[in-house]
Amino acid sequence: MVRDYYGLSLHMIKTTTGFTPPVASRALGYMGLALYESTVDGLPGMTSLSGKLYWYTLPSPLQQHGDLHWPTVANNAMAAIMDSLFSNCSAQNRDSIYWLRDSYNMAFEGTLPGSVFSESREYGNAMAAHILAYSKTDGGHLCQFNNFPTTYVPPVGEGMWVQTGAQTALQPYWGLNRPFLMEDTMATVMPAGPPAFSTDASSEFYAFGYQVYDTRLNLTAEDSIIAVYWGDGGGSITPPGHSISMLTQVLRAEGADMATAIRAYAQLGLSLSDAFLSCWRAKYIHNLMRPVTYINANIDPTWSPLLATPPFPEYVSGHSTQSGAFSAVMTELFGDYYEFTDSTHGLNYGGPRHFLSFQEAAEEAMVSRLYGGIHYQFGNEDGLLLGHGIGTNVNNLFRLLETSVADNGTVLSLTVFPNPTADVLQVIGAPNGRSEMVISDIAGREVMRTSTTMADLSGLPTGIYGVELIAGGESWGRTKVMRL
Repeated sequence: MVRDYYGLSLHMIKTTTGFTPPVASRALGYMGLALYESTVDGLPGMTSLSGKLYWYTLPSPLQQHGDLHWPTVANNAMAAIMDSLFSNCSAQNRDSIYWLRDSYNMAFEGTLPGSVFSESREYGNAMAAHILAYSKTDGGHLCQFNNFPTTYVPPVGEGMWVQTGAQTALQPYWGLNRPFLMEDTMATVMPAGPPAFSTDASSEFYAFGYQVYDTRLNLTAEDSIIAVYWGDGGGSITPPGHSISMLTQVLRAEGADMATAIRAYAQLGLSLSDAFLSCWRAKYIHNLMRPVTYINANIDPTWSPLLATPPFPEYVSGHSTQSGAFSAVMTELFGDYYEFTDSTHGLNYGGPRHFLSFQEAAEEAMVSRLYGGIHYQFGNEDGLLLGHGIGTNVNNLFRLLETSVADNGTVLSLTVFPNPTADVLQVIGAPNGRSEMVISDIAGREVMRTSTTMADLSGLPTGIYGVELIAGGESWGRTKVMRL
């Protein structure tokens, strides 16, 4: 069922007006969030993202419910959030959402006792409404209708991006939107910047420009296939859709259960969304000239790239950034040397393609932009690193969501706020009476102990820590926290 919805979403990205790569990545992010949050109480050993994403909290009424059928919850939450995110889709696509929802509802309803079905359906719809309300405050609501805002005036100067042909800037304000994780836009993750711009033939920048020029002149047949295979340009499922497609194929090959699929789609969806946001922030901070403009002005006025140059600045590469996030998340979920075959395009564009690891696939997607003639290699490499950092942040967050389990199998879930934190951490809902909070490093070594339910972690290095509350001389609850 979950794979069915994501398969439909890729068709809708491809056929719905305005679903450019940033817009598509945002939709996939909120789909993953709605799926995860609506079912998290049924996911073994996982806890809610409430209080852990930027400005996201879960109202207490939504946390109070009886027995629910989680497939019914997920079915209705996914249908409702997609109906909202793809508000301008065709009537045929909207009917497809409803048909999918109703088909599964009919299959589930007859097997469930009492009011379980209706309560599950209502809970899924309520959760989708809550996620939609959260999405409306991020700066990107109805973004598919405003990909090319006329208010943006590109800066002018040496080395600045110049529009090619009739292009106008795609989503120039995207980087100002709210990320899911604040740390995904912090200086520790964002790229340092491109080499100093220069037209001097002996300069580092010129060498990178000449590399793009020379690569285009000496493309092998395989290089050209790679460039086109990863192109995912206008009218396609887009690069983030390609990443979701690869995840779906791996889940199918693994025979993954619903809980695994839910976590994987959520973890990858949040990563892809923040990857495009951070990438676009870098693009419009640096506003760097594209290779075709540089090469035509300084190397060869007749040169042209293999692929059409997209309508936004160069640095960093969006394909590379989202591929880095994809690699980090998929490696976390399925392992370092996971062999897989990508059949996203079937027999088209030189596919299917086989890879020995997710990193190998990400690196091929990265270099495809050099082969296509639309990115300098430093923009590709820095994008891959940016995406990997974002994927790692999301991986760390999902580790924090895993609850600890006592020896008798009882889940000891402790709620702390804020998480992640830069300094003060407080236990929510602590028991009355004397309590101690014990903070341990990732190796289990105690690094701090307080006699209250509040601790100041500002003196500790950044990283992941275990938190345990001792009440009445016994362990009352445990969790993990990220120190920023």
